[in-house]
Amino acid sequence: MTTYANAEKTGNSDPAGEYAAEHGPRLEWAKLAPDVYKAMVRLDAAARQGVDPVLLELVKIRASQLNHCAFCLDMHSKDALAAGESVQRIVQLSAWEESAHFYTEKELAALALTEAVTVLTDGFVPDAVYERAAQHFEEAELAQLIAAITVINAWNRFGVTCRLVPGHYQAGQYK
Repeated sequence: MTTYANAEKTGNSDPAGEYAAEHGPRLEWAKLAPDVYKAMVRLDAAARQGVDPVLLELVKIRASQLNHCAFCLDMHSKDALAAGESVQRIVQLSAWEESAHFYTEKELAALALTEAVTVLTDGFVPDAVYERAAQHFEEAELAQLIAAITVINAWNRFGVTCRLVPGHYQAGQYK
């Protein structure tokens, strides 16, 4: 019987009898392109400097939702919880505009900017979104936030393309 990978660890049960089979990764890109992986880790560390850790995790979760990166959703939800974020705010991120009362104005501006930078199908980041973020962040902090959003989007693309497997990450594992 195939069960969810962490069922015993998390105390989840499988009353219906069986979870879907867990897929493996398509490609272990970090092992095959170690210099790129190490550069990404350094870029990630540089981008997070000066950004509130809880806000950073909210941004990473939202970008990962938009990009359908299950691996990053697993990782950043666990890291957000470990950083003191509430389950309710994490759950509401997928509908943050309808759940605005769960977030500060600064967080709302960061989430709007995250969506605009992540979903570039319109071809640009609207002036109103950028200006809203600029009202809540000093220029240096805004530059770091934009860098952090860009970096999580790159991580998402590696995760989705290589089909990295969610469910095994432990909070803080890669810090």
